[in-house]
Amino acid sequence: SKPYQKLTTAVPQPTTCWVEEQGAALMPTGRGKLALWWVCSGLLVAAVLLGAVTIWVLQQVSGSWPGLAAPPKCLLVPETHRFDCYPERRVVVTQELCESRGCCFIESILPAGGKQGVPWCFYPPDFPSYTLESLNQTTLGMVGMLVRREKAYYPQDIEMLRLDVEFETDTRLHIKITDATNPRYEVPLEVPKATKRAENPIYSLDFSWDPFGVLLRRRATGTVLLNTTVAPLIFADQFLQISTSLPSRFLYGLGEHRSTLLHSLDWTTLTLWARDVSPTESFNLYGAHPFYLLMEEGGDAHGVFLLNSNAMEVALQPAPGLTWRTIGGVLDFYIFLGPDPNMVIQQYQQVIGFPAMPPLWALGFHLCRWGYGSSNETWQTVKAMRNYQIPQDAQWNDIDYMDGYRDFTVDPQKFASLPSLVEDLHKHGQRYVMILDPGISSTNPRGSYWPFDEALKRGLFINTTQGQPLIGQVWPGFTAFADFSNPDTHQWWLENLQRFHAHVPFDGLWIDMNEPSNFMDGSEDGCPPGELDSPPYTPAVLGDSLSAKTLCASAKQKASVHYNLHNLYGLMETKATASALIQIRGKRPFIISRSTFPSQGRYSGHWLGDNRSQWKDMYFSIPGMLSFNLFGIPLVGADICGFSGSTSEELCTRWMQLGAFYPFARNHNTQNEKAQDPTVFSPAARTAMKDVLLTRYSLLPFLYTLFHRAHLQGDTVARPLFFEFPRDVATLDLDRQFLWGRSLLVTPVLEPGVDSVTGYVPRGVWYDFYTGSSVNSSGEMLKMSAPLEHINLHVREGAILPTQKPGTTSEMTRRNPLRLIVALSQSATAWGDLFWDDGESLDTFEGGSYSYLVFNVTQNVFTSTVLHASPEATEVTIGTLSIFGVQERPSKVLLNGKEKSFSYLDNQVLTVSNLGLSLSQGFSLQWL
Repeated sequence: SKPYQKLTTAVPQPTTCWVEEQGAALMPTGRGKLALWWVCSGLLVAAVLLGAVTIWVLQQVSGSWPGLAAPPKCLLVPETHRFDCYPERRVVVTQELCESRGCCFIESILPAGGKQGVPWCFYPPDFPSYTLESLNQTTLGMVGMLVRREKAYYPQDIEMLRLDVEFETDTRLHIKITDATNPRYEVPLEVPKATKRAENPIYSLDFSWDPFGVLLRRRATGTVLLNTTVAPLIFADQFLQISTSLPSRFLYGLGEHRSTLLHSLDWTTLTLWARDVSPTESFNLYGAHPFYLLMEEGGDAHGVFLLNSNAMEVALQPAPGLTWRTIGGVLDFYIFLGPDPNMVIQQYQQVIGFPAMPPLWALGFHLCRWGYGSSNETWQTVKAMRNYQIPQDAQWNDIDYMDGYRDFTVDPQKFASLPSLVEDLHKHGQRYVMILDPGISSTNPRGSYWPFDEALKRGLFINTTQGQPLIGQVWPGFTAFADFSNPDTHQWWLENLQRFHAHVPFDGLWIDMNEPSNFMDGSEDGCPPGELDSPPYTPAVLGDSLSAKTLCASAKQKASVHYNLHNLYGLMETKATASALIQIRGKRPFIISRSTFPSQGRYSGHWLGDNRSQWKDMYFSIPGMLSFNLFGIPLVGADICGFSGSTSEELCTRWMQLGAFYPFARNHNTQNEKAQDPTVFSPAARTAMKDVLLTRYSLLPFLYTLFHRAHLQGDTVARPLFFEFPRDVATLDLDRQFLWGRSLLVTPVLEPGVDSVTGYVPRGVWYDFYTGSSVNSSGEMLKMSAPLEHINLHVREGAILPTQKPGTTSEMTRRNPLRLIVALSQSATAWGDLFWDDGESLDTFEGGSYSYLVFNVTQNVFTSTVLHASPEATEVTIGTLSIFGVQERPSKVLLNGKEKSFSYLDNQVLTVSNLGLSLSQGFSLQWL
């Protein structure tokens, strides 16, 4: 027989026998059964004796301690391990209410400031759960049946569940729990189907039979990654809950929220329900990402993804432990075993899809504001940027370009010259992006507004329970909402965009308000009574109602009810928009969406919403940007200088410096505030902003290659330091600095009135990006000079960065000579790569229309190797090689065996200029 194990946790558990590993050991027979009986009997006797002694002691204590009325089994549970049995908000939980659920009630001190604390009502160790009744092998894993013999306390409890386990890869496990007898809503997301069982998984899986539980371990270390016996499994029609212990407190992800990168486990609840609200700590924001990354002791990492789109909350507690609560769908978990954080994110994206390759111009600088007031004023801003030769790739307009804020219209007076502005942008190698909202004006005279009339005729709006278009209110007034779960709506959306593009040939789209946002709660008629709009349990959503500032949950869509599809609305609109842009322009689509869901990166980028012009907002943009890289949406940034409120020159200068290193860099401003584009500031500030944008543009080849790696294999673009230094515990809570790729460290100034910044420099040699001077760090906080015109950038030893002489657009920049920056390691080696294509055609990598080069240094020889070539590469030259960390002045430099002039500085930087080498030709350069 297989070995059987009893799990030991800090919480006393009901005596149970464990079936080990991949479920292969089913109920044993013969001597195995006898051995199991002895093991279980021994455990049972020991548990009874231990329990009897403990209870006797507690009874003596409680007998001599007046007012201590809780049963002894409740007193056994440490505070940190109390899993909430009464999570309802706005309810004063009394002992009577708690005990009516069969739970323990112990009052504890409430934390200050209205924060959550230790739950007063929590599960006793013997609270009834499901029993694993059977477990059978399948081709890919196992299938089991779970039975609940005692009802839980939410209505429509499901008595029999089906457990499906698939060992999909050696690093990916798929566990799904659903109703065994009736179909339930499941997220319509394309996921890979495993075809064979993993042969050498780096995890082991055990089950508890009664109560049912999952125990997942990492084989190499024995670390327990999941243990779901810590609290009962509850699976009712509109309340699904499962808890687990965690192996450490270093947990990240679970968006979209404004918070530090590292979540606090101090009784924190994170709600996932798409909501239009200015980013505020503890609120549920625009998108829903039920995925977390956890760093284990020793530097290994794993991730967990719950594929569920219903309203949800995730409760974190200091045990450390975590509880998933959702109010619909199924429990569909993917677990990714890494073992390093970069690999976890790659494995996650193998399930949800890799990000799209953006066009090169998407990585340039974007400028926008709400309140230009006219196309001529917008045009004046563009001309001022050109006049000061400040880089800009795209000009945007907010809703003020529309006629009465209606989609697919242009204000005929104030924006009459918009087509001419767009033509002028195109002549200068620049692009135009405009905003669209999903709310379609419903109050126009019949026949006067084609988008509404046609959608009504085709039945493409979200409907009320009565079958009529649900009417809410957004910018144009009363509106109906397009149902993007209906494929026919995608065709209507395309037709609208085609008609508009014929008049204003836009290049990209900014889709806003797609949570969807509604200025009313539900609809103009409110929401009907019923279990969808008033469910038995409502997660901790802002406004305490699912319909707060959005649509009724009962609203009908083609694919399901809004209750199930709400969190998918932005994703579905984005898919329709991406498809339309490809058909209209025949090039890579550029879309920025406010609401997002897993797989969003396949179609769009994201901006972090309506932030404020405050220093703390600038800081919070870093953990926001890094989190979205974890979510597979690397094209992300915040409104540079802040959207609402009035910025200052110092704040905007520092924010432009930080924003130049957002993967998506856009300065955006609200109406009725002073302008904040670079041209309106003092010459000193304007120059500092221009210089940092030129630095960004010089790095476009490096950034573009990072996006290629994201598209190809799911790498992050902007990444936390702990991704590269997972065993350095000092990096685990750092979110005031970040890396581009493996090798460019960005240390921005995030507070006013300073001319220096303190940042962490991980162990090793790092080179100043601008000068090549080195610092050899032991892994320490270092104070860096940071006058107002300077942002600190450091290149990691062993890296080769492809850069380019910057122009004022990406189109101009890509024609200029390349400069390769080589940062030698302590062993005098380095490596880098470059992806190059035409910058905008569809599927260039997939179709072979690209160049890919690898750069290497070893033994004082730099080698450029062309692994794949395309015609575009012949148009570009490599002009300069800068090699940081050359210990001694060379006597000579040889280019392809021929002597070449060079310069060498005292800070150990060797520079070889005027190379004039075609990118399509490999070469070697040696220094002696």
